[in-house]
Amino acid sequence: MADQPSSLTTDKPLLAVLRGERRDPPPVWMMRQAGRYLPEYRALRADKGGFLDMVYDPAAAAEITLQPLRRFPLDAAILFSDILIVPHALGQQLSFVAGEGPRLAPPLSGAEMSAFVPAPERFEAIYETVRQVKAQLSPETTFLGFAGSPWTVATYMVAGEGSREQAEARQLAYLDPGKFGAIITAIEDASVDYLVGQADAGVDAVQLFDSWSGSLAPAEFERWVIAPTARIVDRLRKARPNLTIIGFPKGAGGKLPAYARETGIDAVGLDETVDPVWAHASLPDGMPVQGNLDPLALIAGGAALEKAVGKILAALEERPHVFNLGHGIQQTTPIAHVEQFLRLLGKTL
Repeated sequence: MADQPSSLTTDKPLLAVLRGERRDPPPVWMMRQAGRYLPEYRALRADKGGFLDMVYDPAAAAEITLQPLRRFPLDAAILFSDILIVPHALGQQLSFVAGEGPRLAPPLSGAEMSAFVPAPERFEAIYETVRQVKAQLSPETTFLGFAGSPWTVATYMVAGEGSREQAEARQLAYLDPGKFGAIITAIEDASVDYLVGQADAGVDAVQLFDSWSGSLAPAEFERWVIAPTARIVDRLRKARPNLTIIGFPKGAGGKLPAYARETGIDAVGLDETVDPVWAHASLPDGMPVQGNLDPLALIAGGAALEKAVGKILAALEERPHVFNLGHGIQQTTPIAHVEQFLRLLGKTL
């Protein structure tokens, strides 16, 4: 019997695009594709209980990761987990409050990291999830891991919760850059270990989510978004040269080209506020882009969805492009609209 192709030689359309090829139509996945808009996810969550109970249960997390691929012809699976696993592994206590979101204790606005007891073993359940998913994926499906970027993770660690303005973290960065820089360094170190572990367990590429990068002034963006991301990318390149890296600096706006040039990422994600025509003209030649359908256009469906998809396809027709949303799919998204979206991209349901 002939040898089976390895993951490095099997054709994975989405991974090929992230590495610089152009495919028509573009491959597709959706941020938060494993989640609350799916009835099968809601049923499993009702059975399993809390969010963290599912994240740290490899069998449940693997099942959730695979659910959207059983329903839709997507080109990638993305690991079901959370960006706050890193602070949890650093020793900050993590919980999720129903209807309110995550809580981290004690907040670093008034505490020191030296009081934390690191628990890197918390990563092991995530790696086991990766192994279980990898064993069940079809050869052509790209497997994406992820971590939060240091700035975004730090905003949660400092405030103890999410906030729209990120005022606590921004203020600490101005008033005590030494303390804030030490938090960023700790997140960098843990994130590199975490992403290397995901790669060794079986992911093909990783995404760095900087969900709150848009709240920073230009000089602070350079210091707390671009520089830490560049250090992480450099360390990952040295540790795992074949690992492909997507950067997603939500809200970066006009700072996006500098982020793309200076961080060393392989591909850049565009949020829904970015004009794809401008992005194509402004980003480095040949750099793959990912995005950037407004999640609310997906909820709207119909002619509005068709028009939005068409505009993005036209704007990025000369660049390697992974079609995605500009942010995560929302809980109220109708399944029929996801099906329409995929048909518009040439997928057979």
